[in-house]
Amino acid sequence: MLDTATRLFYEGGIHTVGIDRIIAEAGVAKATFYKHFPSKDDLVVAYLEEIDRLGRAAVAALPKQPPRKMVSAVMGRISEAVTAGGWRGCPFLNAAAEYPDPNSPVRQVINARRLWYHDSLQNLLEQEGDPTPSVTASLLVALSDGLLESAYLDDAESVPSLVREAVARLLDRS
Repeated sequence: MLDTATRLFYEGGIHTVGIDRIIAEAGVAKATFYKHFPSKDDLVVAYLEEIDRLGRAAVAALPKQPPRKMVSAVMGRISEAVTAGGWRGCPFLNAAAEYPDPNSPVRQVINARRLWYHDSLQNLLEQEGDPTPSVTASLLVALSDGLLESAYLDDAESVPSLVREAVARLLDRS
């Protein structure tokens, strides 16, 4: 069910995909579905938590390197994601656009993801000796957001070189 919902939500948008379609394509009974997910928002939360879990695992699996190279490697994951094919924008940013209430459970998952990402970068930047690690991490998060959406709207193939150039410029400024 979650795999089906993940595919459909990402391809078509969360609000445009109905529960009945997910149930039909997953080949499960309604009762089974609602046993696992009492509401659509519960399913959306599970969808985003799974994407978050996979992203964190991918970062944790990166080879250990000096902090600056780790920042580049973490940011390089953007290049991998957007050039793999089928990119339709960041699933977290897409979901945030569909859930404007900052207090909704969906937005809480998104906020937790963004905080983890920011803090991960900030910790690496502190180790690197960046003079303003929180600010630099915020700039990298904003850059990530822009690159993730630019890859969908413009040319995904240009993103790897933009990532390398942007990281070099931000880290060489100090």
